[in-house]
Amino acid sequence: MKRVVVTGLGAITPIGNSVNDMWDSVKQARCGIDKITHFDTTGWNVTLAGEVKDFAPDQIVSRPEARKMDNFTLYAVAAATEAMEDCGLDISKEDAERCGVIFSSGIGGLGTIQRECLRGESKGYERLSPHFIPMSISNMAAGHIAIRFGLHGMCTCVVTACAGGTNSIGDAFRQIKDGYHDVMLCGGSEASITSLGIGGFSSMKALSQSSDPNRASIPFDKERNGFVMGEGAGVLVLEEYEHAINRGAKIYCEITGYGSTCDANHVTAPLEDGSMAARCMQKAIEESGITPDQMDYINAHGTSTVLNDKSETKAVRVAFGSAADKLAISSTKSMTGHLLGASGAVEAIITTLAVKNDILPPTVNYRVSDEECDLDIVPNEMRQSTVNYAMSNSLGFGGHNASIVFKKI
Repeated sequence: MKRVVVTGLGAITPIGNSVNDMWDSVKQARCGIDKITHFDTTGWNVTLAGEVKDFAPDQIVSRPEARKMDNFTLYAVAAATEAMEDCGLDISKEDAERCGVIFSSGIGGLGTIQRECLRGESKGYERLSPHFIPMSISNMAAGHIAIRFGLHGMCTCVVTACAGGTNSIGDAFRQIKDGYHDVMLCGGSEASITSLGIGGFSSMKALSQSSDPNRASIPFDKERNGFVMGEGAGVLVLEEYEHAINRGAKIYCEITGYGSTCDANHVTAPLEDGSMAARCMQKAIEESGITPDQMDYINAHGTSTVLNDKSETKAVRVAFGSAADKLAISSTKSMTGHLLGASGAVEAIITTLAVKNDILPPTVNYRVSDEECDLDIVPNEMRQSTVNYAMSNSLGFGGHNASIVFKKI
């Protein structure tokens, strides 16, 4: 079995359009949630989101190219470009068939779908843009990344709702660990802050209706009342350890374990006892070859919904037993909102940097304690602490659970 390390990072998020800007926001406990500007929310119950700000796609692709890509693909290509520049990989010196892409989007080109549907209704469906299908299908971010960098290995798209970003990283980890690839670009992207996307989640009563950006995405707080939609992308470059060493690559950390289970319970609600999420975490710990008390930090799924935060707390207590009381666990969705299929990717980047820099990211805007969410959630400001092992959790609609473990190197 091969060792797998992280050698490149890229991010477009509500708290920064680069990894450095995002990480600075995390350390400063900045919240990226504000009033929705992508469409008019006058009269709406839901008026807040975590939007990407000041994004300039023409710095990444030409204007004619940009017109053929949905925002979720543009975010993905921008994050992948940063990650490739960060890792310093020269594809011309690689076996491109051993360099691949596993990338997630929970919904794909929702903005394009909405726009073209309205055009079809008004002008006729045979008048749709010829780019409609390749702009909207969820795998196209993965395809564009492979095309842009000439990656001829496996190229696929994970669609497991809010667990997709973490599943993509875990699946890429296995491709390298099992010897099939040397390098994998992985992560996720989402751009669902549209009237259709917000309306759909709002009708499910899944979104916070708070009008205060500092009291909207409040994971583990007793007053939490729904999640806040976010958007953006996160990309990690994973590499076989010896391959990275031989080319003199910068190494952030090592990935040592991956767990994936299914609640097989309900299309949206998690198992209340957290049992399958706990098994997911246990599988990742077991593959890492460590004991629960060696884990220092968990980046929680932590959506700010009543059911998720309560069941995830139970899952952590089942998985870690008495060690849960010594464990730091935070939800950075308090700053970014919930990026759906991109959330696990962005949170994996934050977890990677937590391990690299010995910093525990905060759960911001926390005020009211909840006896059913009684873990150390690193409230309101980051904490300096040694992080040798850290875990990132994602739990998605459909009962999908995914956990990955990062190790200091």
